[in-house]
Amino acid sequence: MVMIKDSFKYTDEQFADLQLLRYSVPDFENLSLQQKELIYYLSEAALQGRDILYDQNGKYNLRIRKMLETVYTDYRGDRTCDDFRQLTIYLKRVWFSNGIHHHYATDKFVPHFSADFFRSALNSLNPADLPLSDGQTVDELCDEIFPVIFDATVMPKRVSQTDGADLIQTSASNYYDGVSQKEAEDFYHAKKDPHDSTPVMYGLNSRLVKNNGKIYERVWKSGGLYGAAIDKIIYWLNQAASVAENKEQKAVIEKLVAYYKSGDLTTFDEYSILWVNDTNSRVDFTNGFIEVYGDPLGLKTSWEAIVNFKDLKATFRTEVLSANAQWFEDHSPVDARFKKPEVKGVSAKVITAAILAGDLYPSSAIGINLPNSNWIRSVHGSKSVTIGNLTDAYNRAARGNGFREEFVYSQEELDRINEYADITDDLHTDLHECLGHGSGQMLPGVDPDSLKAYGSTIEEARADLFGLYYLADPKMVELGLTPNMEAYKSQYYTYIMNGLMTQLVRIKLGNDVEEAHMRNRQLIARWTYEKGKEDKVIEMVKQEGKTFVKINDYEKLRYLFGQLLAEVQRVKSEGDFEGARRLVENYAVKIDPELHKEVLDRYEKLHLAPYKGFINPVYTAVKDGEGNITDVTISYEEGYAEQMLRYSRDYANLPYINE
Repeated sequence: MVMIKDSFKYTDEQFADLQLLRYSVPDFENLSLQQKELIYYLSEAALQGRDILYDQNGKYNLRIRKMLETVYTDYRGDRTCDDFRQLTIYLKRVWFSNGIHHHYATDKFVPHFSADFFRSALNSLNPADLPLSDGQTVDELCDEIFPVIFDATVMPKRVSQTDGADLIQTSASNYYDGVSQKEAEDFYHAKKDPHDSTPVMYGLNSRLVKNNGKIYERVWKSGGLYGAAIDKIIYWLNQAASVAENKEQKAVIEKLVAYYKSGDLTTFDEYSILWVNDTNSRVDFTNGFIEVYGDPLGLKTSWEAIVNFKDLKATFRTEVLSANAQWFEDHSPVDARFKKPEVKGVSAKVITAAILAGDLYPSSAIGINLPNSNWIRSVHGSKSVTIGNLTDAYNRAARGNGFREEFVYSQEELDRINEYADITDDLHTDLHECLGHGSGQMLPGVDPDSLKAYGSTIEEARADLFGLYYLADPKMVELGLTPNMEAYKSQYYTYIMNGLMTQLVRIKLGNDVEEAHMRNRQLIARWTYEKGKEDKVIEMVKQEGKTFVKINDYEKLRYLFGQLLAEVQRVKSEGDFEGARRLVENYAVKIDPELHKEVLDRYEKLHLAPYKGFINPVYTAVKDGEGNITDVTISYEEGYAEQMLRYSRDYANLPYINE
């Protein structure tokens, strides 16, 4: 495997604000045949759900993707003209974002080819290859779809977080149909029993619809909405169950199948409990409706999947953290009322991703902590992972690109970052996922959804602050997780620099911060900057006409992280909506336009892409004459467009219109 690491090409093509990377899957060839076969089946189950996310992200996405792909593959006109070149870039962006809205910023990206060209190109194709409704002509299809593509005022945001607006009416995501924000909130509030100690997560697997004055849910399940794709997922999950590593893993897979068949949220909780308790299997996966970031109300979940296996060597870090979870909880700077008296079931590991799918593809998280149910986390614990081969790919792709040299204040800081960044970045992710999300407790009777649209930002801030606070603790050195008491400063500097400045490269000039993770980072950086101003803990200084972050007092910065952690945990534990609103709106949303323009100008000169995503490896089952799998091979040769077109061909399981 050393040969792959030495010669592996991590970077691939770059366009718009995006760069494609590849990730290697070290040790795959050393797995048993049963484990390889399991990964193959689970990977197929992961890829079968691709179209679900496209439809969740916008009701027109599947039709738009098909129209673009058909022109891309079948157009016989001038394929060297600027219109066709721009259509190609736009299509690649649609693939990357699983729809027409930016995968991260969630605003609609504008095509740079003309509507006239697109209409002419579509009319030159075989109508049978286009997503026409019954009796619809190509021109009628264009008339219906073109405003969605070309008119900037139509569906401008996939996820709106504008304070005071109706977040459903101003969002293009396809989780609601005909209902207002108030109607949706009232609908789910009425379902909740404040005395239920084991509440399901209402609404997570359905579209909420209002029809003829009646509000009801269309559940995502076999026989329901998205059933055609879910049935394919079920087929491959059943194949995986036949080669499960042990009876515990087999029970997990079978319970997930039962949930997909019924759509019952109690069954989903039963599955989550089985999954979190399966800590012995080396191969693991998630497959389903998981995270709420795509829903402006933070209730409904996007479809995602990942297949992985445990990195036995790198898991040492996370095992040390989980073994000391109670110590971290006991020594947290938060109010004693909000601490867990007994931390249960914190399991953590470093994993090697084998396949990414849904909302984890092409852009992926580098750490995951599940399940999201508060009561399950409290009673049964949680499972945390850091995705080691993805962070490795990011690190290798970033070396020598000039970014740090442009934005880091001094050579002293730069040397420290170059020496310790890989260690402290991974450790902060571990602390965030392994302990941060699992720390603290809600007060009795507090509604888990009480923070509403601010909930995701507050939760990410809570986990980030937990990690930041403890990175600087001598316990890290004592446990052998950091080499000395200087290393943490690398993460403190890059985190503050990112929150105050460099993450702005991901936002268009004049826009606010809207994405939950970006709001979280600005909240933390801006709050500590403002609260430490009198003592000059952090300064924004000019050097040769450029703005830099300068940290003067790292110990005081840690103290401020602890103060903010205490307040964020209080807001979470008490369900203080107004407290959450003040923190987010005062510190996390607005941007200094002058600083923003400077950062964008400096970044543009580096010719880098602020967003990265991955091309998946390809798994091939080798079979004998009787059809039995004798091996599973892995290849890294497939190109981005080639992969996306293959996925559209082999995993197009839904109708173009899902109503």
